[in-house]
Amino acid sequence: MTPPDGFVFPFHDDLPPEHAAELPEAVDLAVIGGGVIGICTALFAARAGLRVIVLEKGRVAAEQSSRNWGWIRVQGRDLAEIPIALEAQELWKDLDATCHGRLGVRQVGVSYLARDAGDMAGFSGWLDGARPLGVSSTLLDADETRTLLGATASPWVGALHTPTDMKGEPWVAVPELARLAVAEGALIREGCAVRGLRVEAGQVTGVVTESGPLRAGAVVLAGGAWSSLLLRRHGVSIPQLSVRSTAMATAPLPQSVSSAGVDDRFAFRPRADGGYTLAPAAYSELFVGPDAVRHLRRYLPLAVSGEFDVRLRALSPAGYPDAWGTPRHWADDAQSPFERMRILSPAPNAAKVAETRARFAAHFPGMGDVPLRASWAGMIDVMPDVVPVVGPVPELPGLTVVTGMCGHGFGIGPAFGRIAADLAQGRAPGHDLDRFRITRFSDGSKLVPGPNL
Repeated sequence: MTPPDGFVFPFHDDLPPEHAAELPEAVDLAVIGGGVIGICTALFAARAGLRVIVLEKGRVAAEQSSRNWGWIRVQGRDLAEIPIALEAQELWKDLDATCHGRLGVRQVGVSYLARDAGDMAGFSGWLDGARPLGVSSTLLDADETRTLLGATASPWVGALHTPTDMKGEPWVAVPELARLAVAEGALIREGCAVRGLRVEAGQVTGVVTESGPLRAGAVVLAGGAWSSLLLRRHGVSIPQLSVRSTAMATAPLPQSVSSAGVDDRFAFRPRADGGYTLAPAAYSELFVGPDAVRHLRRYLPLAVSGEFDVRLRALSPAGYPDAWGTPRHWADDAQSPFERMRILSPAPNAAKVAETRARFAAHFPGMGDVPLRASWAGMIDVMPDVVPVVGPVPELPGLTVVTGMCGHGFGIGPAFGRIAADLAQGRAPGHDLDRFRITRFSDGSKLVPGPNL
């Protein structure tokens, strides 16, 4: 997909690298992955005085960190995530101020739109648990919802609305955060895949990159859809899969809808360029590969619940993390899967693009024909209980993993980056991370899915 003139994405593999730091012999902290969490980890580590480097196989923010909806929300999150999401919102505001507004952060409010009383009951149940944690969310009736959004002909009977939720501009914000991290002392090296971990006497002591080895006092893995592949090479298995999610941007339109919203069919939010980012709600596509088969049992409860609109697609494309031909084992001196596919860039679902534009136009007829400016897709790293994995890896002391964001990574990224930086230094994270521990998949615990909101 080639964007129109003036509409530049950072995830084109023909762009030259912006960050090409020399590979040092040793650092205090090595971060694997140049997405929003990896970049924020480096930023906060640098602020703490650590010598830190981000190692990115492709380009900063080239995968899901630039392809998401741009929501910075507390609404609808798992209760264990809410305190972290609230911290993230404050960090986003601070970081945007530091970057002189270039991150595109703005309070727009987020609404989950109900088509029936059952939807409203689900929203009410979430709010009962979330209200004591300090959220600003409230329930709106049909008239209040129509007034908020100006959708006089909509079928919505009400909404869960959080006025303090925000948005950012992903493919602008994350590269800007990378520049900020560099300005504050972090090193970033794009086009430098990590082939594996250096493990000595049972302790992670660094990484092996395609450009050579690097000693590190600690390592943070924030590799998104690729994290489980690197972990598996070192004997650690997590039931992480990745699903394709389609999104699009309209050309500039009348700004009659200043809030973000989503129902069971489509999502929308205003953009800084005068258009709207649209997406087909919770619709996603799973390409079948070895891990999808291996972890089927873990995902069955979600599959049979009917709460997630996931469509199975035939074979995972060549080079994808879960493709049948993707190696699970390789030597340190051999080319890794991370070098064979620098940027994971799936094509969008064209039918869903057309359908979503039509639905937005039908609900907001004042927008006109909703001209398309660009469409794209990304691979979202998911877990069977719809909450991430964050924390140390017991089998690999010295390694902290932050992955499986389940589509929540952009908005919550600064807080999980701050947490990862503190964990790497042996500091208390400031939040209860038990819900996110990696051992929940191996210690006999019953998995409790997070909310499908």
